[in-house]
Parts: sequence; C-alpha cells; structure tokens
Amino acid sequence: MNFDDMKIVSIDDNENNLFLIESICTDMKLSVTSFLEPLEALMYVLKNDIDMIIIDYMMPNLNGIEFVKEFRNNNKIVPIVMITAAGDDEAIHKNAFTAGVNDFLTKPVNSILLQARVTNLLSNYQNTLLLQDRSKLLEKEVQEATQSLIDSEHETLRILGKTAEYKDPETASHVARVAHYSKLLAAKYGLNEKDQDLIYYASPFHDLGKVGIEDRILLKPGKLDDEEYEVMKTHAMIGYNLLKDSQSKYLQTGAIIAKTHHEKWDGSGYPNKMKGDQINIFGRIVAVVDVFDALTSNRPYKKAWSFKDSLDFLDKESGKHFDPKLVALFKENIHDITSIFNSFK
Repeated sequence: MNFDDMKIVSIDDNENNLFLIESICTDMKLSVTSFLEPLEALMYVLKNDIDMIIIDYMMPNLNGIEFVKEFRNNNKIVPIVMITAAGDDEAIHKNAFTAGVNDFLTKPVNSILLQARVTNLLSNYQNTLLLQDRSKLLEKEVQEATQSLIDSEHETLRILGKTAEYKDPETASHVARVAHYSKLLAAKYGLNEKDQDLIYYASPFHDLGKVGIEDRILLKPGKLDDEEYEVMKTHAMIGYNLLKDSQSKYLQTGAIIAKTHHEKWDGSGYPNKMKGDQINIFGRIVAVVDVFDALTSNRPYKKAWSFKDSLDFLDKESGKHFDPKLVALFKENIHDITSIFNSFK
C-alpha cells in the first residue's frame, strides 16, 4: 500500500510523545499535524480532511474518549488509535471502543508496533474509500442506465400516442397540446408529480380505440347519423381493451383515460354512464382538455372556435359534461393554456 501524502493528526499534552509519533510517521512518509491542546485539535479535524487520528487518553480540558465521541458525530470511518497508560483498566478500553476507537497502544510507545497498527488501519481505510468510490460509480451507472430506459419508454409512448390521430393532419400538435394541458390541469388540481407524469404520457392514448373505427365513419366530413355515432362511441372500449392488460403503468393509465374521457359529470356520457367522482380524475381532466382542443382546432367538419367561445362552452357544460372544479381551474390558468396553444400550433 502507498501511504504517501496521507494526513495524520497526533494529539498529546506531552511534547516528547508528539515528537516520537512525528518521527515514526515521517519515516513512513506520512504527513503529521500535531496538537498539544485537544480542543484546538478538535476544531481542526472537524474542518479539514484527514486520514487518521492518534490521540492520548489522559489530557486536560477534553480527554481522548470525549474527543472521539465529538469527532464520530461527523465522521464514522477515519481510523483512530488511542494511546493509554499501561495501568489503565478495561473499562477505559471498553468505553473507548464504544465511542469509536479502532485500536490501542500503551505507553511507552513501541515504534515497530505503532508502524504495524498504522499500516493495518490505513490499508483498511484505503480499501473502505475504494469501495465507496466503486459504490458511487455503480450507483451512477445504474442511474444512467435507468434513465436511458425511461427515456426510451417515453419516446415509444410519444410515437404510439400519435397512432389514433394518424389520419388527422393535426396529429402531432393535438397530442402535444392534450399532454401539456393535462399535466398543467393535474398540477393545479393538486395531483402529485408521479400522477402528473402519468397523465402527461398517457393522455395521448385517449382516442387510441379509433384505430378500430372504419374510415367512412372516422373521416366523414359531415355530422354522423345515429347509427354511425353508436359505432364511433365504441372507440372508448376498444382503446381500453387494447391497453388494459399492459404491464406499463403509463399504458394502464391510458386504458383508464380511454374508457372514461367520454363520461360526463351528470352521468349522461358513455360507455358506462358514470357520474361525478365515480369518473377517474384522469378521465375527467382529459375530458375538459380534449374538448377544448377539439373546439379550438380546425376539423374536417368545422372551423376552429375562438378561445372566448370555447371557454363559454366549457362554462355552459360545467356541472353537466365537465367537473366544475376542473373548468374553474382551467379558466383560472388560461394564460398558461394560451402559452401551450401558441407553442404547438
């Protein structure tokens, strides 16, 4: 082991003992800082990086065990050797070990024994530091690998999220706006960051079931007749059935949104005529943002509505189609909504 430049602190109220420790450590190419006053030494070791402490037990103002207890409150791994008188009893040794001392030497100090103890403790200390560095490196590599997997999953989700709207020229913008509107409204409603993340990546799957709807109905430029509308309504359960058995928490959330975003607050929606809080909050949020985005976008069957007209519609349907609290939050944050809209035209 190479101990060059390792820093040793020696503490003893006897100058001759300090000189002896310095001489032995210098022969080992160790850097030694010596202190006659333990309180001064304590301030030093708490503020500086050191590699070992060699301390006398019996000292004025602060004895060795008291010193070690204070130091161990801040550092658990730097090795400590305590020097005691030959006649000191076992109780002192026991208390010192409990405080955090690693080894003992008795006075008068034997230079060969001191070198052996110091070598052993510093070797173990270097190994501990090496293991900590490897652990931190491994932890960093695991974090990077995990983040890479998350990024890949998010990329896949973004691509899949465009599937349902693929035949719509507004696809990318619609998916982006719905995702951002949903996350914003979830945050304002008080959902935690995990749920905000879920709805951001899952909301684009709200109309995934439209892949199972015939083009003659899905792309019809005019109003659907009653029979066609009943077929169109099946997209909610088609989307749910496509996603419900996934192991991905995002796709599971997407299944919930697909099934519930056409339910209405007053119970008149589809497919299950759920009412009020029976409707999952993710579905209630997407119901508001999806309708708003549809109103403010050009479609084959209509021109885009103004923000004012669209907000008036949300107001009119508050308590009927939409959760009143969500409509109020949406309107209160219309500045942020406008920023999202302008970013994804």
